[in-house]
Amino acid sequence: MSAQYTKYNIQNTSAYTLIEILVGLTIIGMLFGFGFTSFRDFSRRQAVGGVGKLVVGDLRLAQEQALSGQKPIDAKCDPPNNLSGFTFTVSSSSQYLVAANCSGGPVTVKTVNMPDGIILSTPSPNPIEFKVLGHGTNLVSGATAVVTISQVGINNTLDVIVSSSGEIK
Repeated sequence: MSAQYTKYNIQNTSAYTLIEILVGLTIIGMLFGFGFTSFRDFSRRQAVGGVGKLVVGDLRLAQEQALSGQKPIDAKCDPPNNLSGFTFTVSSSSQYLVAANCSGGPVTVKTVNMPDGIILSTPSPNPIEFKVLGHGTNLVSGATAVVTISQVGINNTLDVIVSSSGEIK
């Protein structure tokens, strides 16, 4: 009977020690830390890229409206007032406007506020005007206007360039 007794009394001693568990948790913590840092940098780059796409889209909106010669519905643009073009104006480092230039006065089509931590530079000239029916821009021939989008606190920038012919990059 002693053989059966020893068979059931053998204890399983395979387990993790406290040191092994601490080493495993340290490795997991380091991997999480590196992953979080990379994700944070990625999301910051995406924020500037997203605002860049928004600015390019609104520049193209002003350009398309000017090319079509479509007047906004407003008393300032009603006959006998004429439409001379559409402008993209950086009103402050955190806001820009798209407006129609009518002889009765400007009509704001769109106002955009920048997200927190994103700022715009003021292009030269400011505003950038797209003239009606494909007559170009208010830029001197061969010149460009640059709107720089920057993220506060880090060196993450994006330039949006408008040429005198109206090309937007």
